[in-house]
Amino acid sequence: MKLLEYEGKDVFAQYDIPMLKRLGLLRLGDSPGGLKLEGQGPWIVKAQVLAGGRGKAGGVKLGRTASETRELAGKMLGMQLVTHQTHGKALSVEEVLVEEACLIDREIYISVVLDRKEAAPMIIASAEGGVSIEELARTHPEKILKVPVDVETGLLEFQARQLAFDLNIPQKNFREFTAFARQLARVFIEQDASLVEVNPLVVTKDGRLLAIDSKIVTDDNALFRHKDQAAKPDHEATEIEKEAKEIGINYIGLDGNIGCMVNGAGLAMATLDTVKLAGGDAANFLDVGGGANVDQITRAFQIILKDPKVKAVLVNIFGGIMKCDNIASGVVEASKKVKINVPLIVRLEGTNVKEGKEILARSGLKLEQADSLWEAAQKAVAAIK
Repeated sequence: MKLLEYEGKDVFAQYDIPMLKRLGLLRLGDSPGGLKLEGQGPWIVKAQVLAGGRGKAGGVKLGRTASETRELAGKMLGMQLVTHQTHGKALSVEEVLVEEACLIDREIYISVVLDRKEAAPMIIASAEGGVSIEELARTHPEKILKVPVDVETGLLEFQARQLAFDLNIPQKNFREFTAFARQLARVFIEQDASLVEVNPLVVTKDGRLLAIDSKIVTDDNALFRHKDQAAKPDHEATEIEKEAKEIGINYIGLDGNIGCMVNGAGLAMATLDTVKLAGGDAANFLDVGGGANVDQITRAFQIILKDPKVKAVLVNIFGGIMKCDNIASGVVEASKKVKINVPLIVRLEGTNVKEGKEILARSGLKLEQADSLWEAAQKAVAAIK
């Protein structure tokens, strides 16, 4: 699950990570006039969307007066934001964060990521942070520092000190930085994250160390350990994906037009690849599970057909725990409850496959059977053409 900036900062607050003072969070329908702006300003207004590059796209603005800040917040709510990370897709700004601004003396990049090659969390840091960190990583990779973190002990004190030396942290901020780095590693480990990023971490003109931004991505499989996170809305999920999640079906919408119903994540990935190889594009990843019953198969059809892009449905099931004859019976029963008005291609393999194919052949359903995944993919692609 990806957290919005203010949600990530709520987590940071639990670990005493120093941040800018929050003055307000506006949602669609809120009046900017209700913002209580403290001090003399300036204030910073930030669009809350799950994409980097907000500043360059107009999603981060500086208000020098209270009236200007309220005006900026009002205009930002509801705007359509396109950044270099949205691939041309506009994101609707439904929440706006307003914080006290600060005078920045220096910017630093720091994150903790899951390094799968090393099988450990890894701190990634650079003395040159800010909006162009991606360009820096591409042109000057030698300026990127890496420090492994042991999940049992966390970031050790000597590692934090060495990192501070390598980043040329000012002496007056040295202890503060080492504490910050160790806490950031704790956030990663304790929150079951795959990414915790601060870009930028700044040293202000008046000598403070502050996390200006936050980006946290947590592992969905660990949400049962984090009830507070599980209760948050999934800002990336479509309505169809949310519905599928509620009924226990693993579904991810894609850009193609061939709906896929498969049992098992590995087989589902192989099915998507085979459809692509045959010249088509899958409309979804859908894993109905190894022990799916008639009700689950019916619901899976309903989920797939809610996507208006779907022009054909490919069912690819390997009968193991769930035998092929039971699967075939499930498909037949589901077709009585769901109007399938697009071509249907079914490939069964595994236990009782002969019996399963006979059930489908006798059903009177308008469908095509295939003996292999390759044949099924080719028939699906042909059907939409």
